Amino acid sequence: MVSFRLDGKVAAVTGASRGIGQAIAQTLAEYGAEVVLVSRKIEALNVVAQEITSAGGNAFPLASHMGDIGAVKRLCSSIKEKYGRLDILINNAAANPYFGEMEGVDEAVWNKTLDVNLKGPFFLIQGAIPLMKAAGGGAIVNVASVNGVRPGNLQGVYSITKGAVITMTQAYAKELARHKIRVNALLPGLTDTRFASALFKNKSIHDMIIAQIPMRRHAEPSEMAGAVLYLVSDASSYTTGACITCDGGVLV
Repeated sequence: MVSFRLDGKVAAVTGASRGIGQAIAQTLAEYGAEVVLVSRKIEALNVVAQEITSAGGNAFPLASHMGDIGAVKRLCSSIKEKYGRLDILINNAAANPYFGEMEGVDEAVWNKTLDVNLKGPFFLIQGAIPLMKAAGGGAIVNVASVNGVRPGNLQGVYSITKGAVITMTQAYAKELARHKIRVNALLPGLTDTRFASALFKNKSIHDMIIAQIPMRRHAEPSEMAGAVLYLVSDASSYTTGACITCDGGVLV
């Protein structure tokens, strides 16, 4: 029998206070995982944690900033202190502080985007490795984007980082397979989140994007959670280094 259950597993989800991260965290908890909720603001995490516990799940909010390597290291130490292990890691937190042509990008924008989208996830995986070894293995999902395959208009730097996340996923998958740690990526298309609000607020850009989606609609955050559940469960026990695209057919 194929099982999607996650009972007894400890999972950490970054960017868990809203959007895709919140939907993933709620789904993992629903399937039995104890979920460490990670984001910058503890108040927002407390709200999500209350929703999860009210539904019968288990959640532990923990504030951290993926653009701060010191904070990332402290996060790993906190997880080790509380649980002594980590079975599942979802690198979902991301930044896209600039919407425009790359000609106008300054160093501060470049640094922030790369720090949060690439450097933070890289070192969080590095810190998670010994915790997953202690658990006898694990599953990591990096939330990339279809823009990592086909750069989005006026989203050049963001697209560059997401392309690098895909490569990072494949590189870690090769290195960690011998430790029974699987590393895969989720590539969402246009999803209705606050993160993508710039695209939704500009009707002409939104309509242009929708016209390029074969399903002729955007996704809801909950539509990303099922793919992640598959990637972290025993149902995908022979899957590593893969990119699962949830984009309504954009990359077809």
